[in-house]
Amino acid sequence: MKVGIMGGTFDPIHIGHMLAAEAAREAYHLDEVWFMPSHIPPHKQKAGVTGQMRLAMTAEAVKSHPSFHTLDFEVERGGVSYTIDTVTALKKLHPHIEFTFIIGADMVNYLPKWHRIDELAGMLDFIGVNRPGSDLDVSQLPEYLQAVVKIADMPLIDISSSLIRKRAAAGQSIRYMVPDPVYDYIVRSGIYGI
Repeated sequence: MKVGIMGGTFDPIHIGHMLAAEAAREAYHLDEVWFMPSHIPPHKQKAGVTGQMRLAMTAEAVKSHPSFHTLDFEVERGGVSYTIDTVTALKKLHPHIEFTFIIGADMVNYLPKWHRIDELAGMLDFIGVNRPGSDLDVSQLPEYLQAVVKIADMPLIDISSSLIRKRAAAGQSIRYMVPDPVYDYIVRSGIYGI
């Protein structure tokens, strides 16, 4: 079985994340995509809402897609969420699964700075998806990473979690920027000032 892991803060998960996952799934014939909210991401500031809330929003977002699932691994483990630790543990738990890691173009360019990236690159491939404002050029990566980074094209949509939080804080609508069940969750729970 081929599984793509879509990691991220998901603060909140939005339609750009969903489009990226679907583009990667379709382009590389993945059987499933597992969305995995991080507990504390090593490359960003701490999330604005709890891991359990981000996990709940992610579960709401993916529930209607038969190949999308939510993975609580990093939120439940706690601490800083290093991909190498997660992938090592997942490969032990699921030795029969061929994992790939789905990332945005901004993260493709940042890969050389990832914690223990040389080891991680020996464990799985990456699928990089295009994002507006990012220059995705795999040839600029070290050779060992060029060999494990594949590209998936997706519709370019300029939405980010930080934009959604900013709009919500300003009292502007975020409807249709996030999947409807996520919007309903945000309104019900009162997070992001809505």
